[in-house]
Amino acid sequence: MQESRIIRVGISIGDLNGIGCEVILKTFEDTRMLEFCTPVIFASNKTITHQKNALGITINYNGVHDASKAIDGKINVVNVWKETPKIEFGKETKEGGAYAIKSLRAAVKALKEDEIDVLVTAPINKKNIQSEDFKFPGHTDYLAKELEGESLMFMITDDLKVGLLTDHIPVKDVPAAINPIVIRTKTRIIEKSLQMDFGIRRPKIALLGINPHSGDHGVIGKEDEEVMKPVIKEMSEAGHLVYGPYSADSFFGSDGYKKFDAILAAYHDQGLIPFKTLSFGNGVNYTAGLSKVRTSPDHGTAYEIAGQGKADHNSFKEALFKAIQIFKNREEYHQLTENALQKQKIRR
Repeated sequence: MQESRIIRVGISIGDLNGIGCEVILKTFEDTRMLEFCTPVIFASNKTITHQKNALGITINYNGVHDASKAIDGKINVVNVWKETPKIEFGKETKEGGAYAIKSLRAAVKALKEDEIDVLVTAPINKKNIQSEDFKFPGHTDYLAKELEGESLMFMITDDLKVGLLTDHIPVKDVPAAINPIVIRTKTRIIEKSLQMDFGIRRPKIALLGINPHSGDHGVIGKEDEEVMKPVIKEMSEAGHLVYGPYSADSFFGSDGYKKFDAILAAYHDQGLIPFKTLSFGNGVNYTAGLSKVRTSPDHGTAYEIAGQGKADHNSFKEALFKAIQIFKNREEYHQLTENALQKQKIRR
C-alpha cells in the first residue's frame, strides 16, 4: 500500500432500528474525520437520507454502486439495495435484522476483494439476524467463516486488553468448552495479535481462572488445577510470557491487570464486566486472529434510545481509529518481517 493513499474504512450499518446509523453519522458530522480515512458505508442513499433527516444530522455524502468507486475526502454510500426498508426506531423486527445482514455481507465481500482496507461494524441484534441462510450467533463467528484465520473476541483500549477463551455460549457449557487445545490456541492468537497489531514484541499475558478463587487448589472445581495450570506451565517453559490462572474477583480491583499486556478471561461476563466498567464507554471490540481487520463499538443496538439523538458515538469513533491504527501496525509489522527474512537469505 502506498504511503499517500488514505485508508478506506468499510462500515456496515447494523440494525436500522437501533443506534447504528446515528453513531456512524455523528462520527462523520465532524468533517475532520475525512483527513484520517475514506468512509464507505454499505446501505443505500434513501436509507441514509431517512436516518439523517430523522435524527437532524447534517452531512453530505456521495452515492456509489460499488466500493471501488469511492472518492477520497467524501462520505461514500454504497447502494446495496434499491428499495426503502421500513424503519421503526426502538423495535426488534425481522426487516431490521435482514438489512443488517445485507449490509454486512456486502461489506465483507468488498473487504475480501480489497475494495476496502478495514471493516467497522455497527451493532446488530443477535436474534433478528437469524434466518435460513444466516445462522451465526454474531459478527465474530460469521467473519471467522468468511475470512482466513481463527477468530478471537478481543476487547481493547489503549491501556486494557481483554480476550475471551469462550464467548457467546451459556455459562453452564463453559467448563466443557475449555480444554488444552482451546487454551493454547487462544493464547497464541492474543500473543500474535499483540505483536503484529499492537507492536508489543514480548507480550505478557494473564489468564483468569474458571472457578471462584481459581478452584482453591481443587476444592471449588478441578478445571483450573487439571486443565489450565498444566497448559500455562507448558507454555511458560516453552518461552511464552503466560501467567495464571488468577482469581478473577480480585484481579481487576487490585490493579493487577496493569502488569500485563493482555488478559484472557475464561468466559464472556468474567471479561466484559470489568472491561466495560473500566473503559468508560470508550472500549472497542476487535476480532483478532483474522487476515483482515474488523472492529466495532463495545455496545449494542440500544433500542431504548434509538431515534432520539441521544446516542454517544465515542465508542464507534474509537473503533474506527483503532481499525486504522491496527491496519498501519500490520503493514509495518509485515514490512519489518519481510526485511528480516531478506537479510537472513543474504547471510546464507
